[in-house]
Amino acid sequence: MMGIVENKIKDLKKREEKILQMGGEKAVAKQHEKGKLTARERLDLLFDKGTFREIDMFVTHRCVNFGMENVEIPSDGVITGHGLVDGRPVFAFSQDFTARAGSLGEMHAKKICKVMDLALKAGVPFVGINDSGGARIQEGVDSLSGYGQIFYRNSVASGVIPQISAIMGPTAGGAVYSPAMTDWIFMVKNSSYMFITGPEVIKSVTGEEITFEDLGGAMTHNEKSGVAQFACESDEDAINRIKKLLSYLPANNMEDPPVVPTGDDPKRTDPMLDTIIPDSPNQSYDMKEVICSIVDNGEIFEPHEFFAANMVVCFARLNGRTIGIIANQPQTLAGCLDIDASDKATRFIRFCDAFNIPMLTIADVPGYLPGSAQEWGGIIRHGAKLLWCYSEATVPKLLLVTRKDYGGSYLAMCSKDLGADMAFAWPSSEIAVMGSAGAANIIHRKEIKEADDQAAKREEKIKEYEELFSNPYCAANRGFVDAVIVPSETRPRLIEALEIMCSKREIRPPKKHGNIPM
Repeated sequence: MMGIVENKIKDLKKREEKILQMGGEKAVAKQHEKGKLTARERLDLLFDKGTFREIDMFVTHRCVNFGMENVEIPSDGVITGHGLVDGRPVFAFSQDFTARAGSLGEMHAKKICKVMDLALKAGVPFVGINDSGGARIQEGVDSLSGYGQIFYRNSVASGVIPQISAIMGPTAGGAVYSPAMTDWIFMVKNSSYMFITGPEVIKSVTGEEITFEDLGGAMTHNEKSGVAQFACESDEDAINRIKKLLSYLPANNMEDPPVVPTGDDPKRTDPMLDTIIPDSPNQSYDMKEVICSIVDNGEIFEPHEFFAANMVVCFARLNGRTIGIIANQPQTLAGCLDIDASDKATRFIRFCDAFNIPMLTIADVPGYLPGSAQEWGGIIRHGAKLLWCYSEATVPKLLLVTRKDYGGSYLAMCSKDLGADMAFAWPSSEIAVMGSAGAANIIHRKEIKEADDQAAKREEKIKEYEELFSNPYCAANRGFVDAVIVPSETRPRLIEALEIMCSKREIRPPKKHGNIPM
């Protein structure tokens, strides 16, 4: 005969077992038919085996409108808790689409807010897995209040702990704003979408017909809008990539990123770099080849792979230390800066600075992309963000110039004047106000016009300008470049610079915050 305590334990197990069934067998099967994991399967995949501890399993809604008093929603449609990811603590929530479509009501939001508060107090990363039909309409303004409380916490936690969002199903209306306020958004192709107003509303208001995928699918937000940074093949792929991202990051803004032994010789050189720059200035090359040659084991982790491809941003390691890399990509738009590239780089730079991640900027930039579309779109305002955030950043900042580095874009790619601690240039680099042809045409306009053979005179003046300025030595003479280096020796030179600067301390005037040109 069981005692009172044993009966209570049996009752506890029974209650837990019921909740663990989520929305029931049919709902779980339907989730799997869509190629999606359940909320609990996603958490099991994210956390090290046996380390996840659930919080608020027994929380229920309090709604009594529209017959909701008779509706049971296991865990109120969201699983929350903490565990270890590769041995490091993380808090997370995972919305359960099998339980009333994972709709967000008062208590659902309170559960999310509780783990957000705990993550902030503990100083550990926070991961949100979104798969929800949106606000629980039956709860009215309580649902809206719930979203607002989450948004507020996203803002408070920003720059203090890493915040990561995984979109693994529908995320619409107000639900999109919390992910947008986090640091990183992962989406799954063909099973996740984000939008403010859905296809049906758009059709009724504007007459436009568009599919869910085209309006707000993974590739739409990775390639066109830039709202998301990662487009993943499946739930499993997304979670594995989240774990990869976390491996580069510190737990909070008071820590340095983890140093991970990679086995790659810090003194390794690569002769390939001595010949990678084409002889013709109009020919391109792949900047990712340069990056992979320099970093540990040629391994990079690249956000925004499909957005603003004229700018590359990625995480990598140099002698085991996490580093954020910002680089022009000559293969796209000749590496010119434009509105999207400026926004992409700005957000990445500010994240790196917030979380003590040193930065390496690799410049090969002929200028800003010309045209009325750029001017009317606000390239001045967007380009100013890039100048702003480089100037604002206090982490170690290294600069490498590989080829063209002209005019205002020279400044925008972390020149010495914007705070580069150490600047290196390859012998192939050209640091000048503009390209030689344009400069010669302006400086010697009258002389060329009066010449008998204008073409020959123009060519003569172009060569004259190239000899004077189309090289790194004028900048080196002024101290704007610390060293002109052999390309094959780039890796050891950058590692030495990073090691000596890793203890950098820089103090700025006290203020509430600046007014960044948004």
